[in-house]
Amino acid sequence: MKRIVFLLFGFAILLIVSCSDKDELALSPNPNAPIDSVGVLTTKNAFSNLSFSNPLDLQSADDESNRIFVAEKDGIIKSFSSESEVGEVSTFLDISDRIATESELGLLGFTFHPEFSTNGFLYVVYTPNEELAVISRFKVSENDLDIVDMSSETILLEIPQPDTNHNGGQLAFGPDGYLYIASGDGGGSGDTNGNAQNLENLLGKILRIDVNTTDAGLNYAIPADNPFVEVENARSEIYAYGLRNPWRFSFDVATNTIWTGDVGQGEKEEINLIEKGGNYGWNILEGTSCFLEDDCDSANSIAPIYEYGHEQNDRSVTGGYVYRGSSLPSLQGLYVYSDFVSGRIWALDVNGNNKLIVDTDLAISSFGTDANDELYICAFDGSIYQLTTEMEEQP
Repeated sequence: MKRIVFLLFGFAILLIVSCSDKDELALSPNPNAPIDSVGVLTTKNAFSNLSFSNPLDLQSADDESNRIFVAEKDGIIKSFSSESEVGEVSTFLDISDRIATESELGLLGFTFHPEFSTNGFLYVVYTPNEELAVISRFKVSENDLDIVDMSSETILLEIPQPDTNHNGGQLAFGPDGYLYIASGDGGGSGDTNGNAQNLENLLGKILRIDVNTTDAGLNYAIPADNPFVEVENARSEIYAYGLRNPWRFSFDVATNTIWTGDVGQGEKEEINLIEKGGNYGWNILEGTSCFLEDDCDSANSIAPIYEYGHEQNDRSVTGGYVYRGSSLPSLQGLYVYSDFVSGRIWALDVNGNNKLIVDTDLAISSFGTDANDELYICAFDGSIYQLTTEMEEQP
């Protein structure tokens, strides 16, 4: 059984996808700053007056409110001003009475509809019990825009879970307006049921659905250009497959690409550039290495852009973001990600060049960005951090 230390989280996602129009996502070049230009960085507590319980996702609503929203594993989303001296938080959503939280279960991720400022829609993924993950839509209260109407829940999709780990958990809207969903392989060790390679179920996949309309019998619609729409014995929601636990993925706001980190088994962690219909190898491969047998067929699998081993206590990748803020120009266009167990943080470019930029002792569960695309780090010590240069480090 893989590492006990990561029972709380085992995943992450790194994908690259570029959008040429509403219906097509494809890889495209990314203008990066030279990776060697990244100097010595450190972390600072971004909101020293605030503390959270197992924060695992951070989002902004793009509604001109300059609010930041942080999800806690036990089922609460809190909101607060992005000002660094803020001392108060508000409870935006509380579904703690609706979820199971043992092992890697809980409130796993959330995102806002692109038109949130007018429709008030929030999307969450959580585990109501150890056998199920659900993706639901909520709506803010008509009487108070600072809280969610708890009676407004509409369950869009249910994904059966064979075990309590590898549940995925990232939600994000793509530039095409569709909702992308990360789903792990269902847990256990080695994907013994072969879920990630099985197109008849939703496990070990990146899914894509249209939440702005519905198909018969569904609370969503299937995009017409999803890659397996016309494939017999395949789920039409699937966008890419062959993933173990894509815990965190993100779209690059400048190039419309998606980056995803996929948590490995016992040997390798990987960063993948996701293509529509792509097979990323698990459980035939772990990274670029054969997993089930010494000599495997990798011809139909897409290799990661980068992989790393477990030699330096790096054991569970946490996918991040391509940096598009303004406070750290040397990171412009570089993908920033970390390892949950070691706490190390790296920058990676699209050519696969990787550089360690900070060595921390933080259990980093997730990254997020504010309305200005500045990067934040969620850590299980209860704090939200930012990267900064050594000269800017706070006393």
